[in-house]
Amino acid sequence: MRIGIPKEVLNGERRVAATPDTVKKMIKMGFEVSVEAGAGGLANYPDQMFIDAGASITSDADSLWSSSDLICKINPPQARSDGSHEADSLSDRGTLISLLFPEQNPELVEHLQSGSKTAIALDKIPRITRAQKMDVLSSMANIAGYRAVLEAAHLYGGFFGGQITAAGKTRPAQVLVIGAGVAGLAAIGTARGLGAEVRAFDVRPACKEQVESMGARFLMLDVPMDESQESSGGYANIMSDEFLKAELECFADQAKEVDIIITTALIPGRKAPELILQDMIDSMKPGSVIIDLAAEQGGNCTATVPGEVVVSSGVHVVGYTDLTSRLPTHASQFFGTNIVNLLADMGGAGDFKVDFEDEVVRKSTVVRQGTLTWPPPPDPEKPPVTSQGKGDSEVVADLPQPKKNSGHGHGASNEPMAIGPRNVIALTLAVVLALIGFTAESAPVPHFVQQVTVFLLACFIGWQVVWSVTPALHTPLMSVTNAISGIIVVGGLLGVAGTEVNTAAVLGAVAILVASINIAGGFLVTQRMLQMFRKEGN
Repeated sequence: MRIGIPKEVLNGERRVAATPDTVKKMIKMGFEVSVEAGAGGLANYPDQMFIDAGASITSDADSLWSSSDLICKINPPQARSDGSHEADSLSDRGTLISLLFPEQNPELVEHLQSGSKTAIALDKIPRITRAQKMDVLSSMANIAGYRAVLEAAHLYGGFFGGQITAAGKTRPAQVLVIGAGVAGLAAIGTARGLGAEVRAFDVRPACKEQVESMGARFLMLDVPMDESQESSGGYANIMSDEFLKAELECFADQAKEVDIIITTALIPGRKAPELILQDMIDSMKPGSVIIDLAAEQGGNCTATVPGEVVVSSGVHVVGYTDLTSRLPTHASQFFGTNIVNLLADMGGAGDFKVDFEDEVVRKSTVVRQGTLTWPPPPDPEKPPVTSQGKGDSEVVADLPQPKKNSGHGHGASNEPMAIGPRNVIALTLAVVLALIGFTAESAPVPHFVQQVTVFLLACFIGWQVVWSVTPALHTPLMSVTNAISGIIVVGGLLGVAGTEVNTAAVLGAVAILVASINIAGGFLVTQRMLQMFRKEGN
């Protein structure tokens, strides 16, 4: 299969959907890669770097689109300067992988339904744990948050960090970040790294720990926040009028104190909520800066002009919509890596398919072979959640489904009984224990039956415990299991005690080795997790 990487035609776009590094990975998966001449020039990736990576270079954009089985690009297909449209150049059975924003581009979606074309929207990748490596929105939001602070530092007329010199001292800049998602957390980390004092707000109380772990102060409202909840896509839900009123009052008070405000509040498919009103801007100190990361969807600030910087009451209001494109080298690398991960998930060149059994592929596919498949069907209703007491984790109740009455007696059914994996394991254990019981008299070791029984039950209980843990907690669980591994090491030491070399001694040595590796890995994982939240220099 051939992948085409066209040059972005959107005015001011500097990024490219593949880099020499990601091209090598595509070729390793079995793809042929063709790159339009000059596609990576503005991102500091000249054509020769793509050639050295194994890609071919073509100067004819139409030929690139029509001869490629897959087109990978960043922005939705656009009209070219000559009047033609990129979508018209996609081959009849070709597949497009790019940002599409189908809610905002219904005409483009309709256009892509011609022939047997397939279109996958990278902006519709579900925000689930497995799909994090393919989530371009998170990758780009991280870069936008970082760049937002740099833009603010450029316009702000003072230091970010406090200074004490012979000429006097200055206080650190006061920064308010509204929204503690990926972009907001990146902005917090960057501002803190420059020495600013940061405060942050989010309607999701769960963000409080993340904000405080990065050294910022989380702003709480006086109204109850139990209604504030996260939507299924990882964004904040729309709040009540009472909550919004308290929220605006909080921002009005903060505007009088802070030097820089960075807003990141977005609700998918809707105009960005207005959070910074004109009277708040008027109350800010002259020379202050507002960076509006929601400018492309109308902006969180009433004075925002998308794509421009305006001065209102002495305050710079920045409405740039190309913040990620202002760091094109790394932005292209991140974007290209997300695409490579998606291609690998779809089978690579050898087994590439648009598999609707894959949740990631199903939810991001807008058009499949000319048929509109967006929006995807809603997720099935989750089982009820029961609480095990205050402070305990929530456990999803696994309730049995009632059997259909077939008329052959109360509760009878013609359907065969389904044997689940747990039943299979229980049955296997029962058979093994029965066999051991029959051969107990010939067992070479006293208490053999008792020891084997304890071993099998320990395996079964351990599997049940790990299986029931929420996937999001698997990484910290790895470090917690060091205690269990320590017990295994002690048991192994007892097994190898003495001078006689027998089966127990060999198994004890193997247990010590494996458990030691697990302990070392647990400490490494814990160390990496702690470094993610550790400020440089602390």
